[in-house]
Amino acid sequence: MSESHEANRWADEGTSLAGYTLKKEEEEDFTFDEPCLKKQKTSSACLGHPTSLPSSESQVLRNELNMTWDMMELLSTLTCVERWVCVNIITLLREENTVPFIVRYRKEMINHMDADAIRDVQLVFEELCSLAKKTQSVIQTLKKDGVLTAELEQNLRSCRSADELDHVYSPYKKGSKLTKARRAKALGLEVAASAVLNTPHTLDLRTWVKPGTEGLSSVEEVATERIHVHTHLIFCDICFSCSDVPLCLSAFVFTGMYILLTLAINRGESLKILTVKVNIPDRVKSDFTRWCINNRWRLKTNAREDVHAIIRKAVEDSYKRLVLPFLTRSYRTKLTSAAEKESIAMFVRNLRQRLLVCPVRGCVIMGVDPGFRHGCKLAILSPTSQVLHTDVVYLHNSGQQKEADKLRHLMIKYSCTRIVIGNGTACRETESFFADLISRRCFHPLDVSYCITNEAGASIYSVSPEAVKEMPDLDPNLRSAVSIGRRVQDPLAELVKIDPKHIGIGTYQHDVSGGALKAALDSVVQECVSFVGVDINICSETLMRLVAGLNAGRARHIVEWREQNGLFINREQLKLVKGMGPKTYQQCAGFIRINPQTLHRYIYELYVQIHTTHSAKISPHPVPAVPDKSAPKKGKGKTCVNVPASFNPLDQTCIHPESYHVAQRFLSLVGGSADHIGSLVLRQCVESKVSTSSVEELARTVDTTPETLKLIIDGLTQPPGFDIRQNFGQADFKQGIVSMNDLRVGAVLTGRVDNTTLFGAFVDIGVGRAGLIHKSNITLDKLPVSQRRRSLALGPGERVEVRVLNVDTQRGRIGLDLIRVLQ
Repeated sequence: MSESHEANRWADEGTSLAGYTLKKEEEEDFTFDEPCLKKQKTSSACLGHPTSLPSSESQVLRNELNMTWDMMELLSTLTCVERWVCVNIITLLREENTVPFIVRYRKEMINHMDADAIRDVQLVFEELCSLAKKTQSVIQTLKKDGVLTAELEQNLRSCRSADELDHVYSPYKKGSKLTKARRAKALGLEVAASAVLNTPHTLDLRTWVKPGTEGLSSVEEVATERIHVHTHLIFCDICFSCSDVPLCLSAFVFTGMYILLTLAINRGESLKILTVKVNIPDRVKSDFTRWCINNRWRLKTNAREDVHAIIRKAVEDSYKRLVLPFLTRSYRTKLTSAAEKESIAMFVRNLRQRLLVCPVRGCVIMGVDPGFRHGCKLAILSPTSQVLHTDVVYLHNSGQQKEADKLRHLMIKYSCTRIVIGNGTACRETESFFADLISRRCFHPLDVSYCITNEAGASIYSVSPEAVKEMPDLDPNLRSAVSIGRRVQDPLAELVKIDPKHIGIGTYQHDVSGGALKAALDSVVQECVSFVGVDINICSETLMRLVAGLNAGRARHIVEWREQNGLFINREQLKLVKGMGPKTYQQCAGFIRINPQTLHRYIYELYVQIHTTHSAKISPHPVPAVPDKSAPKKGKGKTCVNVPASFNPLDQTCIHPESYHVAQRFLSLVGGSADHIGSLVLRQCVESKVSTSSVEELARTVDTTPETLKLIIDGLTQPPGFDIRQNFGQADFKQGIVSMNDLRVGAVLTGRVDNTTLFGAFVDIGVGRAGLIHKSNITLDKLPVSQRRRSLALGPGERVEVRVLNVDTQRGRIGLDLIRVLQ
């Protein structure tokens, strides 16, 4: 599902050569802001293999499910994805391929679907598997109770959703409201109930009277018990034949309350603050009754009025006691499920854009955790995020001049030009203090600016085991200041240390399934870390464990290997690490980088250690082979692995090792060399070749797919140190301050989206309070074409131009109208 150009751009690791973009399909018609199922962007042409599950795999899946429907057909129907794409996705997932690996290196098999769409298919597949398992459990329960019939089993195995399964199963649940019907059946009245429908003219209720028997002691009791039997039959019939139910009932399930309020209403009800009731128009009951009597349960022959009364009372009883509660329950279940999915999708969208904010590199930063009574905690960080100094200053008490002098001394001593202030308590006052110092040129000759950043989760992280391990000698309050500074220096590397639920994204996080939310957010973190890539020789263990294919144990083994053997010279050396099997290597290798600059520093340090008495200089050209570091090793339970001992220039790119031979053929074709990756010379060679031949033709020449060749072209032509995040927004630094009192209705401002919710987007316009663009003001005509396929359209980090609609200084509320999204 290609919902936005931004998502495709970072998933594809950026495009170095605009002219090389493969031809895209035409945008499909799309209903803006529709939270329902979205049409997947796929084509009917099969671009990859396999298009059908291997026979053995198909048989295993069929045996696991044991349902009447075909898994792939149903999956295609529910997700609106072509069947062949569904087959490929499930095959890849069952082969233990990760979503990031599939999205980047198996594009032709999934027809360019993005990670969110793959996850949607995976989720529906898992739900169907869970449905099959639950169905089998229900069948076993009914068999044990002695109520399972061939027809009932067929209906159960035909269910296509958990709600439908509950629909069919509910009349037979123990403890249900059908105990009256069971009692009537035990009295032998089921035969009499059939006679009411088939031969009502022969029915004589007096023949069933048995004086002294409860339920049969009078004609009135016999009639009542028969009503209970009919009530049961009517409800079971409705459950089995829901497709024949009149439109008034089926339509009711899908109309009504707006999805936005659903989770808030549920919370209020659980807290016993609200009482929730679903009102159904009276016409629904009358239409249902008329349909049952005149169509579904119409008597076959003429009958007396008392027989008609039995049927009429049974229908009314069935509607009141069984159908109405079931519809209400089903309706609210559907609403809650849809609301949870939309809420989780919003979390996912917000988290991705928060993690992919462009890092601020090449400068010393001061992180400030503001406070009143306990002072403002400071942490000065080097351009590589090393802690240079920590301190506490009291900016909001007496003696402010003394604290200002201390700040000036620290800023000049460490050449610090950027200040990052957390947005917590005392943020506004701290911002005002620094803005005043800057306006008075107190930091001259430094050109100092500041920004406000979201500090959500910093306090939680400061007392976490990871923070203690990373900064054992620092007070937790000072660790918070470090985290605040680092989340601007490198948002991805810092925010992955914090549980996504604590980063301050989205709403209603406590009202959705904790497991589903965690799984979705963890997947997004893995995608972002993988697509950005990690330098295996300097990244932390925390960051490394989030690379696709790796986990905590494998990351720990990589760090241990690095500590024992020195830096990795090439990707192949990963095969020497304990626990790194062929599948793990395949999944993670493309997302791991061997940065030549890191290796040069390492080689230089070795050189200085070995030749301390010499003054020779090391060449900055390709890293020389380092023998002995990559000698074949044998780990416990691991066979001997032979790997090369020299640097491979392709290891610094997004090109997967499985495609290295293709990359070499392409380099030979264009007359280039891997030693010139990212250079202008190689770029010109590639441009010249592509200008005379299409990507498709070149792909056939080097025996690969156009998708793989496009990725190879990007890897070869992107400049050294290319970061996909450079295409995304960066923290906004400023020197002055604006307050709410300076705002005027109608004023046009620029700002950055801070957070999005189901009812709109909050925008930081630099006045200490975020303004709200209500959902009604985010309209199609104000959005770039690439963003019109999203359900909310805006996400954190995006720069926007807005107009002030209203300002409420007493309540601290600002209403904004979206003018346009700034590219």
